[in-house]
Amino acid sequence: MKLNLKNLFIIGALAMPLSVFAADGDPVSTKLSDTVITAKVKAEFAKDKLVSASNIKVETDSEGLVQLSGIAKSQAEADKAVTIAKSVKGVTAVKSDVVVK
Repeated sequence: MKLNLKNLFIIGALAMPLSVFAADGDPVSTKLSDTVITAKVKAEFAKDKLVSASNIKVETDSEGLVQLSGIAKSQAEADKAVTIAKSVKGVTAVKSDVVVK
């Protein structure tokens, strides 16, 4: 009995983050795909010499809409961030709230 209770506890502990992750009503698969899109956009920013991955925040909703925010050093950087985000598979649209300073 102790072994079964221990296994149940371990399974519950491992499953809890997934249930919390989807607690706002979106399925876990949707949340994971949103996270993947966000990670891919950030990875592309990191590869680019013009775009600062640390200064531009990326958020993705369940429909594939990517929202960019933060500060760019130039309009060219802000425009390039939008272009990169649009090129990532799974992105349906890009909304940019990036401020040029």
